Amino acid sequence: MSKNLVLGKLYLVGTPIGNVEDITLRAIRILQEVDLIAAEDTRHTGKLLQHLQINTSQISYHEHNQATRIPELLTRLQEGKDIAVVSDAGMPSISDPGYQLVKAAVELGIEVIPIPGITAAITALAASGLATARFVFEGFLPYKNKERTTRLDEIKDQSRTMIFYEAPHRLLSTLKDLEQVLGSERKIVLARELTKLYEEFWRGTIADAIALYTEVRQPKGEYTLVIAGKPVATNVTLSETELKHQLEQLLQQGMNKSQASRHLASLTTQSRQEIYQIAIAMSKQNSES
Repeated sequence: MSKNLVLGKLYLVGTPIGNVEDITLRAIRILQEVDLIAAEDTRHTGKLLQHLQINTSQISYHEHNQATRIPELLTRLQEGKDIAVVSDAGMPSISDPGYQLVKAAVELGIEVIPIPGITAAITALAASGLATARFVFEGFLPYKNKERTTRLDEIKDQSRTMIFYEAPHRLLSTLKDLEQVLGSERKIVLARELTKLYEEFWRGTIADAIALYTEVRQPKGEYTLVIAGKPVATNVTLSETELKHQLEQLLQQGMNKSQASRHLASLTTQSRQEIYQIAIAMSKQNSES
C-alpha cells in the first residue's frame, strides 16, 4: 500500500428505530456520499434507501459474517473508500453489529465518525417518568442461565435507573427473573414499538407486569425495559461497613468523595463530615494496599 494513499473514513450512521421521519439530514447526506454501506440486513436497509432515493451500493455486515467481512471492509478503507455502517434500527455498535469493526479500524488509525441518531434506550428513558439523572444501559441479558444469574447479581444493588432490551418471546421469563432478584414491587416501564404507530408506554411494578403478560395479553413487538434503581433508605443509621459499601458504589458510579458524602448524609442520620472522613480513610487504605 502506498504511503501517500489517503485512508477512507468509517461512518457509524444512526437510522430510525421506527418512524422514517427521524432520519437526520446529515445521515441522508453521508449515506449518499459514501462509497459503500455496510448494512446489518441489506433488504431492510434497502427499503430505507429506496424511500430516501439513495442509490449507494450495499454489502451485508452482521454478527454471523463479521469474522470474514471485517478484513474485507478494512481493506477497502485502507484503499481510500469511505464506508457507512448501519444497523436495522438505531445506532450501530450499541447492542448491534459495529463494535468489532470500530475496534479494528481504530487500531489501524482509520478515522471513525459517528453520525448521531435516535436510540431506543434514551427514547424510552426520557419518557419513562423514572429518574434520568443517573442511569445504566445493560442491553440484552445473557441467554445462558449461569451468565444471566451472574449479571443479575451484579445489578441487584444498583441505585441508578436501569435500561434493558428484550425480545417478545423472552419478555415474561425475563420479568420473572427480575422479580426474583429485584423484588415484585420495583417500578418498571415497558416501552414497545417506539416511534411507530402502536407506540406504548406501560408503567407499574414488576409484579403487575408479570400479571399483565400472564393473564391479559401476549407480548408483541420489541421491548425496552426501564427499571427504577434500588431505593436508599432515608433517616436510618448505617454501620461503618454499610457506609463503606454505599460509598464504594457511589464512587464507582462517578461521584467524588464530597458528592458521595453529601448524598449519603441526606439519606441517613450521619453527618456529611463523618461520612467524608470515612471516605478519606478508604482512599488512604486503597492507596497503601
